[in-house]
Amino acid sequence: MNPLIIFGILAGVFSAISYPPYIIAIFKGKAKPERASWLIWSVLTAMGFFTQLAVGATNSLWLPGIQGIGVIIVFLLSIRYGFGGLLKRDIATLVAAGLTLLIWYVTDNAILAVYLTVLIDGMGAWLTIIKSYEHPESETLITWALSGTGGFFGLLAVGAYNMPVLAYPFYIFLCNFAVVAAILLGRKKLAKLVV
Repeated sequence: MNPLIIFGILAGVFSAISYPPYIIAIFKGKAKPERASWLIWSVLTAMGFFTQLAVGATNSLWLPGIQGIGVIIVFLLSIRYGFGGLLKRDIATLVAAGLTLLIWYVTDNAILAVYLTVLIDGMGAWLTIIKSYEHPESETLITWALSGTGGFFGLLAVGAYNMPVLAYPFYIFLCNFAVVAAILLGRKKLAKLVV
């Protein structure tokens, strides 16, 4: 079997297995998804899938496809069980994301759309990174580590240097491990406060 197909499937598998621990933690009251982040991600994972398809992605499509399903489920759960949504930083991020979506719509350029998707997605990630540092107990480390690993395999699935196709899996890898770092740093901060 072609290694690129294997890497693509592994990207999808790691993405898929990252969501059950998070969903279970939500129902147990341990995880509190940042509503604005998950709203942004719900819109963008669907759009990201189709823009990646438009710029020629094939084996790496497992990552945004499976991620889209998980993200939408978590967003729907965040409405009832989540955190934030109307904080000043949430509103500012949602407005910035909306303006960037408008630029994307006006340009109608698939390659630019990929980069704008990553930019808007990063705006949502920023909110979760901040929340993860401030409230590390409200996130599940394993979810973000598994999803970041999916991004790593998504990178390997691309198989050639093609920046528009590499951009999204690289971002997924980087963003998820940034959340992991924020959780670990937040835990360390809390541990110092307890001592």
